[in-house]
Amino acid sequence: MENSNSSVHVLPVTNRRDKNKGPAKGGSFPSEQQRHWLSRGVGQAGGKLPLFDEEGQRYNEKTIRSCLTKGWAEPWFENPIKPDWLICRLTDSGREILLEQYS
Repeated sequence: MENSNSSVHVLPVTNRRDKNKGPAKGGSFPSEQQRHWLSRGVGQAGGKLPLFDEEGQRYNEKTIRSCLTKGWAEPWFENPIKPDWLICRLTDSGREILLEQYS
């Protein structure tokens, strides 16, 4: 039997982001409310984002507008019957930030 002096080297995992570092492309991660709203568009056709949450309550307009400002969502079309409703869809940046935050 040979006597070997082999050692095992443990390398750090490099495909995971340190959650304290923030997003790779700069900016900030979505708040819990923003993330919840944005994530509802992931499985929808065209990335359509809902107007109402699971309990039938309207999403806070500040949450929606802040996601629009950051480029995570974009207006999709105007509703002629309810012009004050923001009909939005998830952008590629929105999808990326959701994946980036949890990868």
